[in-house]
Amino acid sequence: MPVTDSIGDFLTRIRNAGKAGHKKIIVSHSKLKWAISQILKEQGYITDCEIIQSEPQNQISITLRYYNRQHAIREIKRVSKPGRRIYAPVDKLPRVRNGLGIAIISTSKGVMPDKEARRYNVGGEIICSVW
Repeated sequence: MPVTDSIGDFLTRIRNAGKAGHKKIIVSHSKLKWAISQILKEQGYITDCEIIQSEPQNQISITLRYYNRQHAIREIKRVSKPGRRIYAPVDKLPRVRNGLGIAIISTSKGVMPDKEARRYNVGGEIICSVW
């Protein structure tokens, strides 16, 4: 059955794998999923991510991070959905958990965390929030 919201499915797979205690997950590759994975790795929410070459489509292998047997990602939530896109200028970008979490923003300069978007002074579509 085809998935209409591939990013929502990607985030749900991460959330479910963390609650189930899985060490790795494998998802289909796209540029946006890869960019989100890279941001999660840079921010310390996942241990590693790598592209697996396969046919007919490449895949992304994500190694989840745990701390004291608890998943490092407490909550990962989709903000902008296919039916309702949420855009914000730089001065209206959300602060997730008063700066303890991150919001992942798709800007004209690429996909980046909210703090980096504020530094570059760009707004954009709010993809998800993580803490």
